Amino acid sequence: MDLTKIKNPQFLKKMSIDELESLSEDIRRFLIEQLSTSGGHIGPNLGVVELTIALHKVFDSPKDKFLWDVGHQAYVHKILTGRACDFGTLRKYKGLCGFPKRNESEHDAWETGHSSTSLSGAMGMAAARDIMGTDEYVIPIIGDGALTGGMALEALNHIGHEKKDMIVILNDNEMSIAPNVGALHSALGRMRTAGKYNWVKDELEVLLKKIPAVGGKLASTAERIKDSLKYLVVSGMFFEELGFTYLGPIDGHNYNDLIENLKYAKKTEGPVLIHVVTKKGKGYEPAELDTIGTWHGTGPYKIETGDFLKPVGGPPAWSSVVSETVRRLAREDERIVALTPAMPVGSKLEGFAKEFPDRMFDVGIAEQHAVTMAAGLATQGMKPFLAIYSTFLQRGYDQVVHDVCRQNLNVFFGIDRSGLVGEDGETHQGVFDIAFLRHLPNMVLMMPKDENEGQHMVYTANKYDDGPIALRYPRGNGLGVKMDEELKEIPIGSWEVLKEGTDAVILTFGTTIGMALEAADYLKKENLSVKVVNARFIKPMDEALLHDLFKSGIPFVTIEEAVLQGGFGSAVVEFASDNGYTNRVVRMGIPDRFIEHGSVKELLQEIDLTKEKVVENVKLIAARRKQKRA
Repeated sequence: MDLTKIKNPQFLKKMSIDELESLSEDIRRFLIEQLSTSGGHIGPNLGVVELTIALHKVFDSPKDKFLWDVGHQAYVHKILTGRACDFGTLRKYKGLCGFPKRNESEHDAWETGHSSTSLSGAMGMAAARDIMGTDEYVIPIIGDGALTGGMALEALNHIGHEKKDMIVILNDNEMSIAPNVGALHSALGRMRTAGKYNWVKDELEVLLKKIPAVGGKLASTAERIKDSLKYLVVSGMFFEELGFTYLGPIDGHNYNDLIENLKYAKKTEGPVLIHVVTKKGKGYEPAELDTIGTWHGTGPYKIETGDFLKPVGGPPAWSSVVSETVRRLAREDERIVALTPAMPVGSKLEGFAKEFPDRMFDVGIAEQHAVTMAAGLATQGMKPFLAIYSTFLQRGYDQVVHDVCRQNLNVFFGIDRSGLVGEDGETHQGVFDIAFLRHLPNMVLMMPKDENEGQHMVYTANKYDDGPIALRYPRGNGLGVKMDEELKEIPIGSWEVLKEGTDAVILTFGTTIGMALEAADYLKKENLSVKVVNARFIKPMDEALLHDLFKSGIPFVTIEEAVLQGGFGSAVVEFASDNGYTNRVVRMGIPDRFIEHGSVKELLQEIDLTKEKVVENVKLIAARRKQKRA
């Protein structure tokens, strides 16, 4: 079938099971071929082909609302709703988004990128439906990994209490990004192996009806038998205790089972949970055999072998530089403990986990718990290192404020994927952490110019005992600089002058250091002398150096790959205001809007965060200074 000619999912209504099976093969082939060149979330999408087709066959989108939790399994949904023709632009600048996007299609009822939000969103939609008196179905699709998130459990509790009509699809593939952890995951495992609970329950009901009515005592005994069967057949019937009608577990690749249960759910009053067991990566052997999450989301690859098309022998990944330095220090300091919320692979903690299994905790998709657990460790004199993506640290913000900073506990935050991350887009851009961390009392925040300085900052963080300390580092690889063998401590709050100059000064850090140096070199040819400062400590700032610079009358340009409002540049302006300085300060950074997907280079160009714009700004402020002097 030519998938690019699909306009909407209505054509599925008339298709036979055999035709649906053939369509499944076409979609898998299409995904494997397309993602081999663009990269993307191949494993999750291959696993939900039959489930997505069955949902669209039984329900009527966009009237009925599908909420794809996390959203990295929505490619099949996009194909069936008329977007296959745009897959060549997937995750590219101004192209198809890798996640559901409301302004992209009327079939995308809910935008996602972070996990565990679908059930709460669905509860809101169901409540609105009932208030307005409409009759659409609300169907959140949530994975077993996302179900470990506290927000999802809060929503389950409320949905069960309110008894709203809703059909929850639990897509159980035994993995999220990495193998799932936790007691709830174990309970789902018991359900998977216990067999088909509802079939047995229905058979027992038929049997009970054949028993002659010989009095209330026998009838009540029969009811107790029926009620207790769920505990016999399925250990710990968690969902029914919460008020859901539980259907499953069912084979998520069997159309007959899927369609039969979906139709049954449509007739059932109150909240229903359909437990669907799927195979992540189904239909592509390299992805099927993945046990650690490598094929959850990938770059380009060779279809025939599954080999990833990555440069060989390049600089180490930033995540690896940080985690391996922590691992090195842990050999000498048994207080060091590593934690991560379901990101051991992305944060390159596999080596630490192998060497120190008793000191490594993957807490699952539970960022709030991760932060507060780290705080608990710190109260007992441990040195917790929490590796967490910038975009996911947002989810544990209150815990950072209340449990870590307020108690001034010595937690080391490794803020991975800080700055623009590119193709994953606005839900994953790590651009808010400076603004939401620098105003917190007791917090130290730093970012290195290269991987060598990065390893020294890890060492500095381990030596620091006076409260929370955070290290920002970007997605991707380092610069390939020479690494010092001996680690050294960097004085907290100290900046580094990289280039001397007298006409203007550029204050920046991390990924934008190179941009500043290139601009300064270019301006030198035009007889402008520009000082470049590596402002590696975002908080506390190097106030002694700032006083010297402001007193000299020099104008400033600040650059940050983070939001301008409340960011580093704002801190410099605040310092000037508090101390009565009137030097011109031009701030460059992320404007007040969400930045969509595309390569980092394209995004920087879009928001004017470029060498050319730095040059333009320096010329402007330097010219004004010369005019004042004249």
